[in-house]
Amino acid sequence: MELDLNILRPQERLSLRLRLLYEQAGFRQYRMGRFEEYGLYQQNRRFLASDQVITFTDLDGRLLALKPDVTLSIAKNAQVEEGGCGRFYYSENVYRPSQESHTFQEISQMGLECIGEVDDEVTVQAVSLAGQSLALTGRDFVLEASHMGFVAGLLDAVGAPEAARPRLLGCIRDRNRHELQAAAEEAGLSKQGTDALCRLDALAGDWEAVLAQAEPIALNAAMGAALEELRTLCAALEAQGQKLRLDLSLVNDMEYYNGLVLQGYLAGLPRAVLKGGRYDPLAERFRPGAKAVGFALYLDELDRLSDAAPEAGEKTMLNVALPKGRLGDKVYNLLAGVGYGCPEDYNESRKLVVENPAAGIRYFLVKPSDVAIYVEHGAADIGIVGKDILEESGADVYELLDTGLGKCRMCVAGPEDFADDPDRTLRVATKFVNIAKNYYAAQGRDIDIIKLNGSIELAPLLGLSDVIVDIVETGTTLRENHLKVLTEFMPISARFVANRASFQFKRREIDALLGKLTEVTGA
Repeated sequence: MELDLNILRPQERLSLRLRLLYEQAGFRQYRMGRFEEYGLYQQNRRFLASDQVITFTDLDGRLLALKPDVTLSIAKNAQVEEGGCGRFYYSENVYRPSQESHTFQEISQMGLECIGEVDDEVTVQAVSLAGQSLALTGRDFVLEASHMGFVAGLLDAVGAPEAARPRLLGCIRDRNRHELQAAAEEAGLSKQGTDALCRLDALAGDWEAVLAQAEPIALNAAMGAALEELRTLCAALEAQGQKLRLDLSLVNDMEYYNGLVLQGYLAGLPRAVLKGGRYDPLAERFRPGAKAVGFALYLDELDRLSDAAPEAGEKTMLNVALPKGRLGDKVYNLLAGVGYGCPEDYNESRKLVVENPAAGIRYFLVKPSDVAIYVEHGAADIGIVGKDILEESGADVYELLDTGLGKCRMCVAGPEDFADDPDRTLRVATKFVNIAKNYYAAQGRDIDIIKLNGSIELAPLLGLSDVIVDIVETGTTLRENHLKVLTEFMPISARFVANRASFQFKRREIDALLGKLTEVTGA
């Protein structure tokens, strides 16, 4: 009797095909124990996706952990011959905290690791298998690469202080050019240094074109070596009939990755399904001088795919999440004026979705506080959202433009006669809980958060709180209630954001709309 693979779920079918692919490529399966000594993870916290790990004490009194990571276990336990390269693949479930559900979730991963003497040939094989793994899904995919050596070398060349680098890297990762410029200026970088960092966003696309554009800003040996390594890799893959897209703004944890970094996307899914790269620092923790490269494929994401693939030749539609209200109306009118309007006026109907197929545009009308969520989860490709909402939600999106619309500021405010007592826990009323926590945590100040949903100014008047954290536009409401701004700490305006996966597949359309919006807003 023949086995019909179509009765299996997408991730089950793919698992079988991947196992065959890796076995034929000479990789051995690594099987991980369900539980590991917690000490392994505690001593190597900087290599984990999260510090939070499920722990318990066994019957012998040992503190164990429910596996949060596979790569760390392989790096420690895998048997590799002296002077050789161990090639392993795995299919495991790991347990990590979910920011969305605020609980731990079980994540199904499949991937491979090469540890030991990793040379160019081994790296090419690993990246080739990453591309083949995505191809086995039967969907359009994008596999992109960068090199942490190039980015680290650039930061050295422009004289970026160590303390400023995490913020600079965060802005580069989010394609947040406007805040990257501000962060670079605050770090004391020259205009030439700032411009060099901002150019990273444009270094994306065909590998030969990207390397040609990158060579003039290779300001030191580390940057030159990184580009040469990418050239060798891309040329070898092309000789095998595979194409690798480069994006030199793709950055990751510099303590974990020290060279090549990879991300893979599938059409129809809202986030990267494949992540990996070169992680020698972890390998060297257990084997002096060892090198390592590998990737993980997140199989759970495949269950989000619909059975029907998009039809070839279908017109690409940009899905835009617009906030209901004055800001959304203003942005819509601006876009309609440059060719992105719709035949029907959404303000004259009760429709929540309006579109213009000829212009390739579709608008969703959502609550302002929900825009970032729609974009992060891929229901919308792009959206317009206030910086306050973006920061509070922590949405993992690209922040492509500060439109300059709806300007105001996030402030700490309190009674006119307020005097802070650092020996006492400060009571803070706000609806922006995460923003307030982060602000005071940076100062090392102990606070009690009192979450309110409206009329925040009332809290200090009735003794409910000492101060408030809230948006201030003109300050009139504060003055009328005998309150004053104590500190301004975050400028706020409407930001143009994009889903990370949508940006890979619809970049031309997004860039075209972004360019026209930039023109009409003067941003």
